Amino acid sequence: MTETICSSASTEDEKPHSCIKQHLIWNGATYTNVTCGAPYSNIEQALSYNSAADGRRNIFRCIEDQLTGQSWSRLRAVVSDYVAHQMPSLMQQTEISLGSMNKVFAARWVDSRNVVCATKCNQLFVVDTKTHRKTYIPVLKCSPFNKDPDSPCGIHCIAVNPSRTFLATGAEHTNAVAVYRLPTFDPVYVGESGHSDWIFDIVWLDDEFFISGARDSKLALWRVKDEMVRLVAPLASVGKYPIYRPLSIKKCVKAEKVRALSYNEHTQELVVLSLSAYLHLFDAQTFKQKFSRKLPFCLENVCLTNHEDYELYAVGSKSHVTFLDSRTLKPINYIVSPYKGCGIRSLAFRSNVLTVGTGTGAVLFYDIRQHKFLECHCGKFSGLVAGTGYLHEDEIYRDLFAGNTYHNAIYTHSYDSSGTKLFAAGGPLPAGLSGNYAGLFQ
Repeated sequence: MTETICSSASTEDEKPHSCIKQHLIWNGATYTNVTCGAPYSNIEQALSYNSAADGRRNIFRCIEDQLTGQSWSRLRAVVSDYVAHQMPSLMQQTEISLGSMNKVFAARWVDSRNVVCATKCNQLFVVDTKTHRKTYIPVLKCSPFNKDPDSPCGIHCIAVNPSRTFLATGAEHTNAVAVYRLPTFDPVYVGESGHSDWIFDIVWLDDEFFISGARDSKLALWRVKDEMVRLVAPLASVGKYPIYRPLSIKKCVKAEKVRALSYNEHTQELVVLSLSAYLHLFDAQTFKQKFSRKLPFCLENVCLTNHEDYELYAVGSKSHVTFLDSRTLKPINYIVSPYKGCGIRSLAFRSNVLTVGTGTGAVLFYDIRQHKFLECHCGKFSGLVAGTGYLHEDEIYRDLFAGNTYHNAIYTHSYDSSGTKLFAAGGPLPAGLSGNYAGLFQ
């Protein structure tokens, strides 16, 4: 059974190009409707919970075990669909001070305790979520032959390979990549000549190969081998590292500024989101573009994530989240943000819950099976709200923004491996404002 949502259902600021068929959940063969409030069939079998209160006690016990280093297998068993639904109402915020840094664009957990962050002011640092201590990582310098693009705008992305042995991010210039070895953050190399404009995203295909996408509408393929680490070891002691070129560069057809990347390991396909409101599908094995698909909403398509089990991609735009079938890239459903026009700035799947970071500082949780935002017992949305953070009240603020209230946009958010901790970060949404926000919800 399907329900057709016509373009008249859209908001005024974004109108879909055509009707979108709404199929609610993937059952292995097609998307079918689900009755709201229907029980999850695997809860009692998987968790043996007799009540929500018992579940909460078990969750807290497992969190305590994690903090003391005990019973990881039991913790992992409890973190399931049920926990993904219960955690938003259990999480408490601890705001982390970042001083006067400007806007955290990217953040990734490197272990169960530490998060690495990148900022608009071109800083790279690790935050210890227990002590809140910050350790700065030297940003790798480029060669004299690499020209920095006009109006550089910091480091937008961080990506860790599956075995957590390498980290790829931006270098000194916004069109170059930097590779570090984990967990020491020793430099491995700087990648140049792949892009002429800002690098917006990086995604690993496996432990050796990764792809960068940039505002020049190009993709670059890079490789990191263990032999490189051995070769660079003597240079690292004197603060030097090699410069590499990409293995291959591809122009993304129909793309106007590559904004986000997502790799589907199951299908071995790369999906590229461009600011021209297109999704582009590449064969990751051949690095060849297969086709492109127009998105239903044109404005500010800036974030992308995928759920391989449900064969879904999710794209965030100015006022909507669009769900697409990962096999065809055809839209199958969309949801309207409760905060219209604020922008969807970051997305992440955890089990069957999509976490939505907004431009107003709210983090919302959407159940992709029951097709609704999670709610509290009072009927309101079960969401998290960012703290005040830091706002730099400089001359621009005093001349153009003074007297108004500006919330911190959630430019990035990331769960730890257990799913019991969520790190969210960002800063004020207007481009002319400088400031930051970082918080740990657990």
